[in-house]
Parts: sequence; structure tokens; C-alpha cells
Amino acid sequence: MVRIADVAKLANVSTATVSRVISNSGTVKKETAEKVMEAVKKLNYQPNVLARQLRRSETKTILVVVPDITNTFFSEVLRGIESVAIQIGYQVLLGDARNNAESEASYLTILGQKKADGLILLTARSNQKMLEEISQDYPVVLACEYYEGSRLPTVSIDNVSSARKATEYLISLNHKRIGHISGPLNVVVGRDRCKGFHQAMAQHGLSVDPSLVQEGEFSFESGFNLMMKFLALEDFPTAIFAGNDEMAMGAVKAIKSKGFKVPEDFSVIGFDDIKFASIFEPALTTVAQPTFDMGQKAMQLLLKIINGEELEKSQFILPDKLIVRDSCKELTING
Repeated sequence: MVRIADVAKLANVSTATVSRVISNSGTVKKETAEKVMEAVKKLNYQPNVLARQLRRSETKTILVVVPDITNTFFSEVLRGIESVAIQIGYQVLLGDARNNAESEASYLTILGQKKADGLILLTARSNQKMLEEISQDYPVVLACEYYEGSRLPTVSIDNVSSARKATEYLISLNHKRIGHISGPLNVVVGRDRCKGFHQAMAQHGLSVDPSLVQEGEFSFESGFNLMMKFLALEDFPTAIFAGNDEMAMGAVKAIKSKGFKVPEDFSVIGFDDIKFASIFEPALTTVAQPTFDMGQKAMQLLLKIINGEELEKSQFILPDKLIVRDSCKELTING
């Protein structure tokens, strides 16, 4: 079946431009319109009339799907989304995927049922090809998470370089035996942060002990349990880079439970800079994501798609920042 994306590719324009030409809405240059119609004729494209009709009946509602509603990281992203939505009279519906690909995919049917005008996914675990096909007919934006190599509209940070920066900070404090508690490796941010950790270690000529890289679940409990695993080793790590703040806090709890101190005995660094990171004891050194800005940019991007505007840029990498607090300390080298 020929899709609108095939027409856009042949005519070398965006899908939004093809949509405007076919529906005769918006301003498109004559030469561009002719190229589109030529591609339509060549491919014998049959527009999805039902989908177009459904799109025209606005609900003034957008759906936001989060991977885990209990993870406080997403609260600021949601605030950013809502700050834009409220200004233009949109309501925000929230869906909790519960870290489950099937639950995440089930929310996609809401677009087809026209219960929402567009979708912002803060998770990317459902089938990539299916989502890309849906995005040809309905407005979809990814934020926070992403698909590698996808052209879906996306707002995120560079998780590889951010994790590399965090690991290099520990290395600058003379730590060489560094443990990494990663996020789930079936999730792109978990893989990318783990990749950044390995890159930093390699670039500084430091070997990685396989027993010091453990896969967590982005939860406090997994951080605690995996740190206890490190503490059972004969040769402890001197520092820990955790894939998110909740796991870092779990690691600190485990360290304290064994009578050790942070940062005197172990340095710990997290990722995300959730609100509790600054009031935790000790205050957590972490990588801050521009969560509110990510939400705002995602909503602005979605609105452009809903309104049929051509996107000059569809993928945004926002800046992160290393926040140095009290959970890391320079390792004293004897002799």
C-alpha cells in the first residue's frame, strides 16, 4: 500500500506539504504542488479520506503517555507540555504505560478513535515501524526517549555524551575502579548512558570490570540491590555512576546500610536531577535534563503538526548540565 510518506519522499517534500496539497489547505508554491501531484499520479496514491475527516474534527485534547507515572522525572516534562497547551486552549490527558510495550501501544488506538488531536510519547518501547506508520496519518511527537535512526519528530538530550561527561567527572576525581548501574538495556536511554560510560573509561585508558556493570530498572530498589551486589565483591568500586537519580539514591542507601559513608568511602553520581536530588542526604551530584523545556518544545512541535505547518526541523537535542553537589569526593592517592 502506497503511503503519504512515499509520496513525500518521491516529491522530496515533507508529509505535511503533501497533506496540504491534497486537501487544498494552506499555502504551497505552484512548482511544489505540481511535484506533489506528479508523485501522487506516478504512485497511484489514494489518500486516507477517513483519517483526514477525523483529523478535521478537533477535540482540543492531546494525549501524553509516560513509561512510569511513579517516576518523578516526568512531572516537570508534563508541566512544560501543559504550560503551552493551556495557553492555546488544549487539555492534556495522561496515560501510564507501566514500562510495558503492549500498554504503550494500546494508547495509539486513541488517535484512531479521535479522542485526541495528537500524541506525545515520553517512552519509546512500542513497535517503531508501527508508530512511524501511524505518524503518517496522525500527529505524533517523541520526547525524552527516542528511536535510533528514526525520522519521527523528537525532543531529547544526547544521552551518550551526557553519561560520558558524568563518568569523566568521576575520573577527574582520581577514581579508576568505577561501577555503573545502568537502566534497562532494552530502552534506548539505558543503552546510550551505558555506552557513554564505556566510552569515557576507554578514552582515559581505564579497564571496565564486567562485574561492575549491572543492569537496573530505573528504580530505587534496583539501585539498592545492585549496590549490595557491588559491596559483596572482594574488590569494591570507589565510585558509582547510576543511570538515574532513583537508582543513585538506592545505591547510597545500600552503602549506608553497610556502615559506609558517601562521599567519604564511595562517590555516587546520578542522572536527571529530579527535585529530590538537591534535598537528599548527601545532596546528589547528577546530570540535569532541561525537563520543562523539553515538554514545552514537544508541545510546540506537536501543535505545528496538528496545524499542518511544515517543519523546518523535526529533531531537537537540548543541552544538559552537570550539577555538582555533595555526593562525590576526590579520591586520595597514597604514595
